[in-house]
Amino acid sequence: MEEIEAETTAAAEAAQEAANGNIPDQSTEELALGLAADLERFLTGLLRPWNAYQVAIALGLIAAAYLLTRLLAPRLHDWMRTLTGMPTWRMRLLVILHKRLNLILFAALIWPTVWIMREVTWPSRSYMLGIIAQLSLAWLIIAVATRLITNKFLRSGVRYLGWIWVTLSILNLTDTARAILESAAIDFGDLHLSLWTVVQAVIVLGALITVARFLSRTSSDRIRRNDEISPSMQVLLIKLLQLALYCAALFLGLKAVGVDLTGLAFLSGAIGVGLGFGLQKVVSNLVSGVIILLDKSIKPGDVISLGATFGWIEALGARYVSVVTRDGKEYLIPNEDLITGQVVNWSHSNDFVRLDINFGTAYHDDPHLVRRIAIEAAQSVDRVLSKKPPVCHIIGFGDSSVDYVLRFWIEDPTGGLTNIRGNVYLALWDAFQAHSISIPFPQHEVRMLPQTEQ
Repeated sequence: MEEIEAETTAAAEAAQEAANGNIPDQSTEELALGLAADLERFLTGLLRPWNAYQVAIALGLIAAAYLLTRLLAPRLHDWMRTLTGMPTWRMRLLVILHKRLNLILFAALIWPTVWIMREVTWPSRSYMLGIIAQLSLAWLIIAVATRLITNKFLRSGVRYLGWIWVTLSILNLTDTARAILESAAIDFGDLHLSLWTVVQAVIVLGALITVARFLSRTSSDRIRRNDEISPSMQVLLIKLLQLALYCAALFLGLKAVGVDLTGLAFLSGAIGVGLGFGLQKVVSNLVSGVIILLDKSIKPGDVISLGATFGWIEALGARYVSVVTRDGKEYLIPNEDLITGQVVNWSHSNDFVRLDINFGTAYHDDPHLVRRIAIEAAQSVDRVLSKKPPVCHIIGFGDSSVDYVLRFWIEDPTGGLTNIRGNVYLALWDAFQAHSISIPFPQHEVRMLPQTEQ
């Protein structure tokens, strides 16, 4: 008993001295040797009777929790499958509890055991069990809390770092671990870079970037739900907000870990030179993307034609515009091409689009009747607008037919142009067949001249 209390007192005094900064600088090798000696004393202490009893009790509780998990987990799973109409967050909580049932049962068993032993025997005889109970509860809380993080990689990183931190805190090894990490360092002129600084930077930057990502998502959803802001301005505001949040997170994170940002002036100059020589196209596309968003020439949902590409804009990116065609192909068109090239925006100021169809009929057909039938045929097609009625005009007298043009309007160019033209042609064919109007085809008369005797 006296030896355990002496070791505990010495450890507490050493931790207090480390917190006050009174421990002299030690090399990594010395710290590692000291930690190894502490581990050896700990393992030797396990051979003492009451320490061995506590280890045996902990192992027995682990076995009991395992057996209870094998018994209760299938029943809990079957009960969860019968639940219907329950909110999603409750189902997710039940799934988390089902996956951590073993640890939950162990924590539920060990804490009453510790409380009972503290009442019936000396506190030192349940000291090790108390540490194990604290570790199990802390690990359980971290495992459940980190499930709120949607990113799998980030969730795993936060979970393992949290487990390591609470373990070192409960075992009073945080100062020793920090001293080891600070001793492993390299110097670059005036810059002192240690593993402790790197760990701090990773944790702080990870936390700030997570906060920036959450704020970005929340703000982006609110911007998209605001109908008073045009789609192109929504994209511009979201991009600027993301850039500002992530830059602020990076700046604050580096400042928090003590990185001198004045040395980045030279780096920014080098980046500027690189942009001027090697990244001209990239910068051109970025600037073109900003111009497109500002002048609102195109926006998500617009139907455009660029060369042989016809489709609607799916998304506006910082470097390119995503255009989806009717056949499901997605073209990534650089922003510079939309600025310097000729682009047909079918829905720039409004969604109304006029389409023309050319056809011809025989000379013996009444042109007044042909025009009326053509207009009625076009009006019978679903997508043709009635508020902008179709018109039909004679445009010439051809070699074999009287030539007409039928013009009609639609307001859903995203539904396609070729298919609506085909439907109108089919309606014309049916109407002409019903009224015995013929569509002539080119005919050539061949005369055989009599052969002259030579």
